[in-house]
Amino acid sequence: MNVELMKGIVAFAILVLVQALVLNHIHLFNCATPMLYIYLVLLFRRGYPRWAVISLCFIMGLCVDIFSNTPGVAAGAMTFVGFLQPYLLEVFVPRDSAEDLWPSMRTLGIGKFIAYAAVCVLIFFVLFYTLETFNFFNWLQWLEAIGGSFAITMILLLVIENFRSHARTA
Repeated sequence: MNVELMKGIVAFAILVLVQALVLNHIHLFNCATPMLYIYLVLLFRRGYPRWAVISLCFIMGLCVDIFSNTPGVAAGAMTFVGFLQPYLLEVFVPRDSAEDLWPSMRTLGIGKFIAYAAVCVLIFFVLFYTLETFNFFNWLQWLEAIGGSFAITMILLLVIENFRSHARTA
């Protein structure tokens, strides 16, 4: 079996378990919940088959939905971000880069990776909380949930990515 496939399966299982067992129980200021499983979407390499990205994002969202009691919310948001990920990656990847580029702080640069991650995570949270509330009656709470969850998730993603990029160079 391919080593990269095994790493992906292990990362998938770890992220789903961490989300279900730890992160779903964290509600900072009663509005911010970190959702770290979005990190896996950011790591799909350039040129990866789009059907595979969308399918894997749906499966991960479905697994999180099962453990989180959010019927279809994570699956819908993850599927949409999985659909957009190849197009968003093309915006931030240099034109002369390799066709099989793996997005990271090291390959894209710190600024471009942060911008790429921020756009993907923001789209995910807007869709996630829109599907969860399914109305705009309390739009201030909706904005607080998006902003708080976005901030805490971005901090965690950047910390993990920083550790990963330093571990590869060492």
